[in-house]
Parts: sequence; C-alpha cells; structure tokens
Amino acid sequence: MVDFEQDIIDKRAKLKSCSRGDPRRDAILYSLALSIWERFRKQGDIADLDEAIMLNREALELRQQGHPDRSSSLHLLALCLGSLFAKQKQGSMTTLEEAITLHRLALELRPPGHPDRARSLHGLAFCLWQKFEKCATIADLNEAIILGQSVLELRPPGHTERNVSLYNLADYLRRRAEKQGSAADLDEAIKLHRAALKLRPPGHHSRFASLSRLAACLKDRFDNKFSITDLDEAIECGRAALELRPPTHPEHAISLGRLVSYIRTKFAKQGVVPDLEEAIAHERSLLKLHPAKHPGHAIALKHVVTYTRIMFEKQGVLPDLEMAIASERDALELFPFGSSDRAASLIGLALYLTHRFRRQGHPEDSDEATVLAREGLKSHGPDHPRRSASLHVLALCLSDRFTELDESEGLEEAIRINKAALELRPSGHADRSSSLHELAFCLWSRYQKHGIAADLDEAITHAREVLNLRPHGHPDHSSSLDRLAIYLQAKISKQDASPVDIDTTFSPSRVGEVIRDVISETLKTFPIRLLNTRSGILCDRSAQIAHFERSHEYEQLLSSAASGPCDKQIGRIRAIVSTYFEYATLSHRWGKHEPLLRDVEGRAVYDIPGMDGVIKLKAFCVAACQQGYQWGWVDTCCIDKDSSAELQEAIGSMFTWYRQSALTIVYLSDVTDSDTLSQSVWLTRGWTLQELLAPRRVLFYTQKWTLYKNPTSSNHKTDRAIVRELEKATSIASQFLVDFQPGVDKARSRLQWASRRYTTRSEDIAYALFGIFNLHLPVLYGESTDHALGRLLAEIISKSGDVSILDWVGPPSSFHSCFPANITPYQMPPLRPSLPNLLSPSSMTRIRKLMTLKNARRLHRMLAALPHPQFVNCRLSLPCMVHRVKTVQLKRVDGRSENL
Repeated sequence: MVDFEQDIIDKRAKLKSCSRGDPRRDAILYSLALSIWERFRKQGDIADLDEAIMLNREALELRQQGHPDRSSSLHLLALCLGSLFAKQKQGSMTTLEEAITLHRLALELRPPGHPDRARSLHGLAFCLWQKFEKCATIADLNEAIILGQSVLELRPPGHTERNVSLYNLADYLRRRAEKQGSAADLDEAIKLHRAALKLRPPGHHSRFASLSRLAACLKDRFDNKFSITDLDEAIECGRAALELRPPTHPEHAISLGRLVSYIRTKFAKQGVVPDLEEAIAHERSLLKLHPAKHPGHAIALKHVVTYTRIMFEKQGVLPDLEMAIASERDALELFPFGSSDRAASLIGLALYLTHRFRRQGHPEDSDEATVLAREGLKSHGPDHPRRSASLHVLALCLSDRFTELDESEGLEEAIRINKAALELRPSGHADRSSSLHELAFCLWSRYQKHGIAADLDEAITHAREVLNLRPHGHPDHSSSLDRLAIYLQAKISKQDASPVDIDTTFSPSRVGEVIRDVISETLKTFPIRLLNTRSGILCDRSAQIAHFERSHEYEQLLSSAASGPCDKQIGRIRAIVSTYFEYATLSHRWGKHEPLLRDVEGRAVYDIPGMDGVIKLKAFCVAACQQGYQWGWVDTCCIDKDSSAELQEAIGSMFTWYRQSALTIVYLSDVTDSDTLSQSVWLTRGWTLQELLAPRRVLFYTQKWTLYKNPTSSNHKTDRAIVRELEKATSIASQFLVDFQPGVDKARSRLQWASRRYTTRSEDIAYALFGIFNLHLPVLYGESTDHALGRLLAEIISKSGDVSILDWVGPPSSFHSCFPANITPYQMPPLRPSLPNLLSPSSMTRIRKLMTLKNARRLHRMLAALPHPQFVNCRLSLPCMVHRVKTVQLKRVDGRSENL
C-alpha cells in the first residue's frame, strides 16, 4: 500500500514539474489518472474517481485525432465515466451516454487485429448493458450480446480474461431471457456460467459471483421447465456460495436468503420433510443475523411460522406442534398491537394450543386458546377478509371446551359463531366445508345432550353437503363419510321403537385389538425392515407398527371404528392399514460403497455422509417420498446379510416383495437423459430379471434421477413405447413384461430370458430364478454353478414334467449329464423338428394304411397313462413306450459309406 501511494505522490510531483507545453505532459496525466483510477477500484473513494476523470479529460485534449495513444485515453475516460454512473444512486444518463460515445470512438481506433480491441468491445458492451438496465431498450441489450460474443472470440481458451467475458455474456443472455422468455438464451447463459466457473476454481476471487449467478439461472430454468435436476444444482451452487460468505461476511445474510428461497421452492415442488427442516434451520439463522427491528427479521419470522405450521400439518407429531407454538409466541412479541400480522399470529397460536389441548388435555391450553382467539377476532372486524377464519378457530376452541370440559355455554356460543362463519363462506368458498363440518358436529353434540330432533336433522343436512364438497380422493373424505354415518345411525336409532339387542359394532375395548390383528395379517408377507422415506430411519416391524399407532390414521380408526357394523369396519380398517404401509422398492445395479444394514441401523439416511451408494439411497428415498410412499425397501441395507437364515428367507421372498410393492423404482446409473434404456447394464444382470417382471408398477429413473423419457407417466409398464423398447432389448414378449405370472410353465422360454444375464456370484444365476419359477429351494452359497442350476432344473422337471429344458448344446453338468454346466446354452432357441402335414390327404391315407382305429385308440391310452418325468436321488426318469421289433429291412445302400 505504501508503494502504491508513493507511486501517486511521485507522479503528482512529475506533473507539477511539467509545464503545459511539455510534450511529456499527456503521458504523465494519463499515467497519474490510471494510478488514481486503480486506487478507486481498490478503495471506492469517489473523490479519486472525480480526479481521474478530470486528469483524463486534460490528457485527451492533448491527444488529438491522430495521436498514437488517443485510444487509450478514450478507453480509460469511458471506464471512469461508466464507474461514476454505477456509483451514483441515481446515475446520470448523460454520463453513461458519454461513456458509450467514448467507447465507440476508441473502438474505431482499434480495428480488427488491434491488441486492445477486445477491451474496447468489452467496455462498450458493459455500458450498453447498464443502459438497458436503466432504460429497458432491448436494442441496447442485443448490441451488448453481439459485442460480448465478439469479445469471447478474441479471448480463446487459455486467455487470462476469458472467465470475465464468459461471465458478462452469460449475464446479458439471462437478462434477455427474462425480458423475452427465450429458453435458448437461458440455456446458453447456464452453459457460459458453467464454463466461467471452471475457470474460477476454489480460491479465485470471483468464484462466489459465478456460483451465485449460475444458481440464479438454474432457478430461472426450473421455473420454466420444472426440472428438479436444475433446482438441485441451484441448491448445490447456493450452498457452495454460502461457504464463501461465512457468518461474519457482510453478504452472508443475502447468500443465505437466496439459498433458503431455492430450498423453499424444492419443498413446494416435492414436499420432502428434510428440505422443510433445512429451510426452517436457515430461517432461524437469518433471525439471529437480523436485529429485531430489521425488516429481514420480520420476514424470516413469518417464514419460520409458516414452515413450522406446514411441518405440523404434514407430520402431525408433538415436537413439530411445540415448535409451531414457540414460533407463534415469538411472532407475537415482535408484531405490534393492532397489526394484521399480530392478529394472524393470535389466531395461529390459538389453533395450535387447541391441537395440543386435544392431545394432552391440559385445561390451561384451552383457556389460553380461547382468550387468544377472542383477541384475534376483535382485530378482524366485520369486513376483514380473515374474519371467517377467526370465527372458525374460536368455534373450535369453544366446541372443545364442551367436549372435554362439559361447558354447555361454550357449545351454544360455538353454534352461533359457526353459523356466523358459514355466512361469510358462501357456496364456492374454499373453506365452506370446514365450517359446515364443525357446525354439524356442534349440532350433533347438542342433540346428544338435549335430544332435539331438529338439531340432528340439520347436522345430517350439513354433513351431506360436506361430503359433496369432499368427494372421493379428498384427504378428508373418509372422516366426513364416517361423521355422516354416525349422524344417520343416531337418526335410525331414534326412529327404531323396539331395537333388537344384537352387538353389530365393536366395543371400544376391542377396536385396538382388531386393528393390531389386521396390521399383523397385512405385514405378514412384507419385508421385515422398511425405510421411512420421510425421516430416513430404517424401521423394523415393531417400529413400523409404533409409527402407525402414532399416526392420524390410527387416531381416526380408534375414534370411528366403534361406530359401525363389524364387517364394514374391518373392511375399512384393512383398506386404511394397507394404504398406510404401501412401500416402494429399488431395483438397481450394485455399485461402490453400497450401505449395508450395519451402516444405516440407528441413523437417519439423510444424515449419513455421501458416498456413491449412500447418495443413491438418499435419492431413492426422496423419489419414493415424492411419489407419495412413506416406506421404501432396498436390497442393500434392509437385509441382514450376516444372518444366513434371514438371507435365505429374503431370497425366497424377494419376488413376492417386488410383486407386493406399490411401486418399483429402477435406477439406471449408466443412462443419461439422451440415452436409450437398452444401453443399460441393468438389463444384463441376473437379479434384475425378476425385478423387471415381478412389479405391477415400474418407473425408470436416469443417471441424474429424472424420469426416463415420459415424465408424466405414472407407470412405465403401461407406456407402449417403453414396453416396446424393453421387448426389443430383452426378447421378452410384451404380455409377460406387463402381466407376468410366476410358475414352471414355458420353462424353456424363461431360461432363455436369463441366459444372457450374469451375476457377481456365479451360483446366484440359479437363485435369482427361484421366484420366477415359483420354487422354494435352499440357498447354498459356496456350491458350484452347475450344482445350483442342476437343483433348479431338476425341480422344474419334477414339478412340470417339461422336458424341453433338456434341449441344449454345450458342456454337461457335473450334477447330471442331462443338464448343461451353465445357463448360456439356453441362448439358442429350442429345436423345432420339421414334421409333415399330418392333416394333408396323402398323410391321412398313409396313416390309415399303417394304423387301424383300434390301434390308434390303444396308442392314445398308452400315451395318456405315461408317468411324468421325474428327478429323484440324482436320477432322471423319462417316460417311454416299448415296441417289439418284428422286421428289419434294408432300404438303401450308400456305396460311399461303410455304414448302413
């Protein structure tokens, strides 16, 4: 710094000693202006910029047209004026126009081939971009892009300033994409930003800018094309940028805010809980960074309140409820009395306290909720758009006080308030069904207490309207249906003067027992371990059941199962339990660092440091969760491979597990978005054959976890184009790909399907076919390939009597010489002997001459009585018939052969 300052001092001294007519004066002025300009760039002092401009103008006057250094003065003065425009809050367009003019003049003096032409092009392009930002004239931006492209041509790979040219041109293209909606411009901007980022490795002073701009472009493209891959990359860039702006950096909060906005978008798209948790954690960090009166503090707090509410609504667990309550209390302390934000927090906190009261039954929660709801209602006057929501929450508080604390006054007020809310929610209002549902419940409660038939009739009317507003598929359809059934049953009971004393409903004490029996029956053939795709925790059978018993579905069953006939309720319980435990399976090719049971047991998958296999496991959980499945099964970590008994059971059950899965996700690690499925090595693996055939619903994902070809398809087995592609790649007919049934029929064809596949352990090629043939044989790791295959073939013959599997050519097995040593001989199609047309007139005439009707019937009986082929004690028994030879007649003699 001392040398830098000294340089300016020395140049000032030279200028002072240089008279106005000195021929060196223009060079000294230019040199001093350049040094002061460089100091401005480092320190940002506007006085330095003003002085640099003044010195440049004087130097330019001395360098008239034809002076060899005039272009340098024009260029430097243009740079200074451009910086002055950018530095001023309300930059003068006169200053910017002058800068553009000077750049154009300098460019004229720097024709193609001039060493400084690229700099003039670059400076002019930047000023035109500044002008576009100020005036929004697209012609200026188009010219800036053309100039930027020319600069890039003059700065080829290896040029020291190529990264700057790439970065600026990408910015210009992004702005044009924003202005005109050009997808091609945005794609090119992303390509250029990626190239610039490669030239700005870790440690480069401009790496942060490239990461931030690339993230912004990727987010823009996601907003247009909705490709989750772009959003994931934007988040990764945002995280990398945040690492370059630690908490002490003045831009840390801005970088954190951008990152959390990307994560919020991803959660809105996929609804994955870990994304929501990360967003909440970052927003809490922003709360700490911004003081209480900072506008960013209030924004971050609103986000925290919103996200914690969503988290509770999504999972319904007590810790999320406690977090939501704490966030609303923080919001109340921040928002001033009378503000709309405070009124919203009052209502929100009242609602959460009501939820906690329902779970824990503490009267103080109900007391506080009622007080807060009344205060919130006062803030929402008769014409306020949120008044109906305030009325609804207060009615919930009062209704709960009657239900749990037997306060009759609260019930009467709840009915009045619900009716007032309903008036503000006419037909077509999004929340009308909620008010109708709550009003019907309050009227039914009053009927239960006083027996007024009009209350019950009105409750039934409202409940019917609720059911119309919540058709099949609505998340609350089932509970609304149950509620209407209860009201109708009450009406029937009232009308029945002589009820028959038959127990057609569950007693409350038996409901839990029946539910547990149904769960046990449902999970009996399921994998014993499943991954919770929302939390990433591996759960054994008891943990799965415990998870269900904490769920909203379980609470609904407990509260409603005792209110209807046993047979109907059991059917409903089965349906809800089956839906809850639906799971997705992963089919993939094993790679490096696959996590095993011991690696994930007791840990959340999402928290395990990423290696190849772990990254794949996390992506599978996210994909399964995105498809709506809470449970997932993976063959790497959901089986205890150290237990031979469990491994035996898993191999024997695997076909069934894939068949029972609600979805099989096939990950093709070697297929990019532009490749075809047939290129994947997945189609050559032994185990993946049953993983292709067993599931009824399959989705193929490519290398970057995007859906293969048709992103709108819910089942690639119903996509004709993909089925045709699979049929061509596997030589398996489409009817088997779409609707395969395991068994020993068509055994030769099934062996042919597997004949071009291979496994890491050679004996697995036989074990992988057990499920396809629906056979249950012991798994004996360590036996030879021909023994494993021989046991399989012997069982096929014994079960089916199909001797077509003896049709092969190749080396024989040591297990039995009638069997091949490995599966590859089945690649050849079976021999189909050429037979004459037996129904032709000539053939029929010959047959009648050779065999009478009586002999034909006798032959048929002999054939029908033949036993099936058997394989017992390593001995193959094939059926045959003995014929006595009566005559041997020589038909022809071949003189060229010694044989007859």
